[in-house]
Amino acid sequence: MNAIGMVSTGIYLPKKRMTSNELANETGIPLHVVEEKMGIKEKTLPGDEDHTALMGIHAAKRAIKKAMIDPKEIDLVIYIGEEHKEYPLWTAGIKLQHEIGANNAWAFDTALRCGTTIMALKLAKDMMTADDEINIVLLAGGYRNVDFINYQNPKTRFMFNLGAGGGAIILRKGYERNQLLGTHLITDGSFSEDVVIPVGGTKSPITQDTLAAGHYQFDVLDPQRMKQRLAEKSMKNFIICIEKALAKSGYSKQDIDYVALLHMKRSAHYCVLDQLGVARDKSIYLEDYGHIGQMDQILSLELAEQQGKLKDGAIVVLVSAGIGYAWGANVIKWGKTKEDM
Repeated sequence: MNAIGMVSTGIYLPKKRMTSNELANETGIPLHVVEEKMGIKEKTLPGDEDHTALMGIHAAKRAIKKAMIDPKEIDLVIYIGEEHKEYPLWTAGIKLQHEIGANNAWAFDTALRCGTTIMALKLAKDMMTADDEINIVLLAGGYRNVDFINYQNPKTRFMFNLGAGGGAIILRKGYERNQLLGTHLITDGSFSEDVVIPVGGTKSPITQDTLAAGHYQFDVLDPQRMKQRLAEKSMKNFIICIEKALAKSGYSKQDIDYVALLHMKRSAHYCVLDQLGVARDKSIYLEDYGHIGQMDQILSLELAEQQGKLKDGAIVVLVSAGIGYAWGANVIKWGKTKEDM
């Protein structure tokens, strides 16, 4: 079977930032809690021109430039950004395809909230394996769900880390470097209506009254019940996904060289690493960026590469979770394989 390799990545980060001091002042949460417990020193915020799909387009152009490919070589474009974008009921992948000049590709959108990149990498690999006509795939999109955060709502405090940005990945069939190996995903629909934007859908359309009342924002319908059930399942599911993705790839926890983990509270980040038996310097805590949804893993990879944490043959695990709830992990064998060395 042909290897599926990651040729390049691209990240776009808005210039606008919210500092820990600003977040503390906005929420009334003590600064030391914001920085130490929530793990936010600053986070990205969208500027006036930082639209969701557009941020993905910026990231895609950077990935294409790094890969040194002609966009016309791309066979498939998968939009991995959020549904909150320039227009409702709009296929952003087709716009992205057009703007980058991928004239010979076809495109579609996919979504699993903050687990989208993990899921889409598996989807792309499976499609490339099954279809002889798909050789180069671009995954790209943007994220700015921070727009739906009400900093005065303590029930959504765990989402105060949300930021904005764009990310992109280019995969190529037959590319022997940065090989995409196994993936494992878990979804649990019992959480599906725990975190919602209460209005704006068919059950409760937006009205002047609900908009004025601030209901067009994230809310947690039963925070105590959700917290208790997540405590019972979330960490366990993180570890299961990582272990099973590794097993599918022919590896174990002892082989991990780097973990690209989504931004979450500091104690949870360290708990994942500690349960895996992975040294804390084998991951980067995204305290200077916040949580950019499904772009966190791409950002983490780029930072790790810049900091020299990714060596040839390294076993890299991408890890995420998304409200709904979904957990997932991919395994990548980084750089050259032993056969190439």
